[in-house]
Amino acid sequence: MKQHRLSQVKSMARSVREGRLDRREFMALASIWGMSASAAAGLLGASASPAAAQEPKKGGVLRIGQQILDINDPRTYDWPQKSNVARQFCEPLVRWEADGSFSPSLLSGWEVSDDAKTYTLSVNTKAVWNNGDPFTADDVIFNIRRMADATAEGNSMAARLAALREGDATQAADSAIEKVDEQTVRLNLFMPDITLIPSFGDYPALCVHQSFSGQLQDNPIGTGGFELVSFSIGDKAVLKRREDGKWWGGEVYLDGLEFIDLGNDDTAFIASFEADEIDMNDETASNIEEVFNALGLQRGVALTATTAVARMNVKAAPFDNQTLRNAVQIGVDNELVTELAIAGLGSVADNHHVAPVHPEYAEVPRKPHDPALANEMLTESGNADTEIELISIDEGELKDFADSVAAQLRDAGFNMTRRTLPGATFWNDWTKYPFSTTSWGGRPLGVQVYAVAYKTGEAWNETGYSNPEFDAKLNEALGIFDPDQRRPLMAELEQMLQDSGVIIQPYWRELAMHHTDRVQNYVRHPLREMHLEKVWLES
Repeated sequence: MKQHRLSQVKSMARSVREGRLDRREFMALASIWGMSASAAAGLLGASASPAAAQEPKKGGVLRIGQQILDINDPRTYDWPQKSNVARQFCEPLVRWEADGSFSPSLLSGWEVSDDAKTYTLSVNTKAVWNNGDPFTADDVIFNIRRMADATAEGNSMAARLAALREGDATQAADSAIEKVDEQTVRLNLFMPDITLIPSFGDYPALCVHQSFSGQLQDNPIGTGGFELVSFSIGDKAVLKRREDGKWWGGEVYLDGLEFIDLGNDDTAFIASFEADEIDMNDETASNIEEVFNALGLQRGVALTATTAVARMNVKAAPFDNQTLRNAVQIGVDNELVTELAIAGLGSVADNHHVAPVHPEYAEVPRKPHDPALANEMLTESGNADTEIELISIDEGELKDFADSVAAQLRDAGFNMTRRTLPGATFWNDWTKYPFSTTSWGGRPLGVQVYAVAYKTGEAWNETGYSNPEFDAKLNEALGIFDPDQRRPLMAELEQMLQDSGVIIQPYWRELAMHHTDRVQNYVRHPLREMHLEKVWLES
């Protein structure tokens, strides 16, 4: 790490010791610039070594209750469930660890210039594809180019790698990705971007073989510790320990994995735990956690920027009217939604989608709940008699969230209707509804959230929000490493998004799951990612 950057990291370490910066935030920022977790922990006067544990046992099949969704092309993944299956045999360049740091995976390391415009990536030469091919710099380049392709439908990675494209180009520029040698790739960005390493650790960033043809399940070549045996959407995915034993991280402990689709009904998971049909689930809804706890299961939890939004699409009438959108916002009490949707197991949010756990978070209070004023603004917008439909899935947190919003708006005089859809139907078109509730996983940096969710024209911009001033300020913020320096810009961005009225974003919540006491060495991840290489089963 360069001396200038090391000085900045040391300054942030002092901020942690003085209580001005959270430890998780520090670990994330230090590792983005290439500092190892042990070195970062050393600056805090702590050891990064894990506590002593039991001797792992080899063998057994881990059974996981989780939806089985299409895994055809990783760069289009819009739910962690897809990546949880694929991650077991395909890996990212960088891994986002549960402690907030970023560690090498298919890269062995990286260096970042002071201006965040030049990234030098070192290739993990120990990695081997499960068809016997070595993992090389050409594989890194192949994957980065396909991730940066803005013409690929549903490719959310294109938003994350926009700095590799010049102007309005849809492909990474030839000059942006440089093969230095067989072990080194250099990225030359057109604008600074501090989120590049975190983006390589996001769940749609799994790397595929150069022979990839668009259907990963049909030709599951990967570098991971497991191999895909069988896959059936809505039913089951089966994996086994890699036969050739050439996983670069060493041999995994488990004989295999079974992902079993139990739908979205919590009672099905409860019954499966009671019948000893599964060892762990993917997620436990806040409003039923007590039932899972009563089964004697172990609770895993991560403190995150996980949330949900009731979002209005500005491209669909009547939500092209900002006065109406602002009326909807102040017609809803975020505290009440938090209580009704997640049983109060979270903290109240302020309708701008940047969390207190984000290092650049700025406190921008929302406008107070005011049903009478909301009704006046509804009339002012010309929509007093307009039927407003709120759409959600037909069960769970997002349904309860939508029910609460609709009831409050109805009480404020809005002509509200509700429509619920089965999850499989709803998620096929989740970005297209005029008014609906959706869930969002957390990201390490607030600027990451804004880049994928609210920047003009990006694949996950479900509100259709488009503001050139917002985009320009976001681009500026993406080039500022120091969170204290980035925070004033973040305050402006938060205010702009909040004022636009495109979302009701009522809470931040813990991300919980449950498993039996047979499951050992499993750590809950802040984005529901499952890292299972070193998990083992007690007899």
